[in-house]
Amino acid sequence: MKVARRREAMLQAVLAGMTEVAELCEHFGMSEATVRRDLRALADERLVLRTYGGAASVSTHAPEESLDERRQSFQAEKEAIGQAAAEHVAPGDTIFLDSGTTTAALARSLVLSNRHDVHVVTNNLLAVPILAGSKVRLTLIGGEVRESSMSTLGPIAQLALARITVDKAFLGADGVVPGRGLCEATAEQAYLKECLMHQAASIFVLVTADKLNRDSQQHWAPIEKPWTLITDAVAPHPGLHEFGHLTGLMVESVAVPRGLSN
Repeated sequence: MKVARRREAMLQAVLAGMTEVAELCEHFGMSEATVRRDLRALADERLVLRTYGGAASVSTHAPEESLDERRQSFQAEKEAIGQAAAEHVAPGDTIFLDSGTTTAALARSLVLSNRHDVHVVTNNLLAVPILAGSKVRLTLIGGEVRESSMSTLGPIAQLALARITVDKAFLGADGVVPGRGLCEATAEQAYLKECLMHQAASIFVLVTADKLNRDSQQHWAPIEKPWTLITDAVAPHPGLHEFGHLTGLMVESVAVPRGLSN
């Protein structure tokens, strides 16, 4: 495992409550020296706090990743999640694609599977060039353009959502935390997701494993109805542990073919 990916997994383990060096060694099958070195590196980046015998999570609001960074990160994982999400889209469905690069991967899967029996409503400007010109019926909701995510939001978008219902909503997020919901960089983003969830019969949250238990932003959209989490995290990934105790949640873990993971 590459050092960067190993340390990201270590960070997620600490955030999920695995804070002792001994249990981290056992979980990852690594030496105490390697675990301590990784924890020291994470502490130097101010992602964790070093403690006697381990580490503790530190709750900070991290800068939002740029669109280019999000496009380049976890590409294979996002494509696998998008393909799995497409399996939940039935003929005749009207679905909503939320903003983000993972939901854009779902758009690609719909086009590659030659779907022409689906109506897609979206505020995701990344999905528009993918779906436009395909056989998928496409509706783009208006609003203010947020360049850092290439999506529309604000009062006009909220009004548009109030006038429609969808069979299934596929949402992305900067993070998802059990009992709190989806976290986002701005209040407008979080509120738009909340509006969308009220208008959807079924809710699917599409996130890569690094987003589990991640509270790097300060605005929240609670999930108040049954939902499905589709992620590349597979047991015994520490980030999945707390989600197993939630009622009304189905977790679908997607295996990324070996050699394709970024």
